[in-house]
Amino acid sequence: MGLLSILRKLKNAPDQEVRILLLGLDNAGKTTLLKQLASEDISHITPTQGFNIKSVQSQGFKLNLWDIGGQRKIRPYWRNYFENTDVLIYVIDSADRKRFEETGQELAELLDEEKLSGVPVLIFANKQDLLTAAPATEIAEGLNLHTIRDRVWQIQSCSALSGEGVQDGMNWVCKNMNAKKK
Repeated sequence: MGLLSILRKLKNAPDQEVRILLLGLDNAGKTTLLKQLASEDISHITPTQGFNIKSVQSQGFKLNLWDIGGQRKIRPYWRNYFENTDVLIYVIDSADRKRFEETGQELAELLDEEKLSGVPVLIFANKQDLLTAAPATEIAEGLNLHTIRDRVWQIQSCSALSGEGVQDGMNWVCKNMNAKKK
């Protein structure tokens, strides 16, 4: 369906593997997003204590999505997954305004990581289905995303629960995943 068509667009060499790192604070919606992308049931999701990996194959193309837990105790281990990352997807809970500063600090630290240098970044402003959600433009301003100059980036409003905006974000990934080459 949607993910398979994305994979076909991304595929430009036989057996090409794409490594996508899915990060963000706990409760941002990373696992829901991962399951939505894999067309799996999202009705029973528990906090990720370590990591989840989903691999999807299509016509010799392999997309590896790494969903790493976002609890404070787990975040120091994120760096163990940076190597060979092709695209970073950072998920933000748009309705959790109290944690915008914390999520901004974590994102800034990720962008400073040498092993993620030049890696395209998609920021999913998740939970847009909630009335209290901040719009993506407000989040972008608050996180000073306009100052990012060393890589391509995009902020995309979405609801991992309904799937709205997820396809648009993944289309951006398709167009920009090769921008890493610096």
